[in-house]
Amino acid sequence: MGFYSDRVLPRIIRRTCGLPMMTPLRRRACGPLYGDVVEVGFGSGLNVGLYPAAVTSVTAVEPNDTAWRLGRELVSSSAVPIDRSGLDGSDLPFADDAFDCALSTFTLCTIPDLPRALGELRRVVRPGGTLAFLEHGRAPDAAVRRSQRRFEPFQRRFAGGCHLTRDVSTLIEEAGWEIVDLDRFYAEGTPRPFGAIHLGAARN
Repeated sequence: MGFYSDRVLPRIIRRTCGLPMMTPLRRRACGPLYGDVVEVGFGSGLNVGLYPAAVTSVTAVEPNDTAWRLGRELVSSSAVPIDRSGLDGSDLPFADDAFDCALSTFTLCTIPDLPRALGELRRVVRPGGTLAFLEHGRAPDAAVRRSQRRFEPFQRRFAGGCHLTRDVSTLIEEAGWEIVDLDRFYAEGTPRPFGAIHLGAARN
């Protein structure tokens, strides 16, 4: 990784994705979780403290050492045990059916091979288990989608490969997950091309 992506970008993501207005959305996304959870794109731990009481453990998949260090205090103070294990959402080092649930928040937009990563999550989550997600992606309105297409080359370059135009919920379905809850809306206080939210849960 270069200096920007390794040292600077994790701090930018922590600030932008950690805005107070995102906390209620993160709490909603975490609501369906229970048991042993694998969280892909753990980042600096912005979901710590929002896991429901039914969660017994969290396994964090996070490739960036700086992001992990930024979240060290949150991890150490968590009521839920959190261990870092795995660096790549497309190649998870876990046995089949190892987890009850998976969690992704503002991560599926950046994974280069998203179908493979979603397939890996299906492999490691037990049948009937849940994928809870909070993502930004393809907007419902044509005018906003045009803006997303214009901005996306810059977004991908400066935001760690982030795609604005991915239809995240559709891609989850196409990977074999069954969407059981989905809310699509624009986040308040965020420009629409960057704040088209897909929040929901899917069953394996």
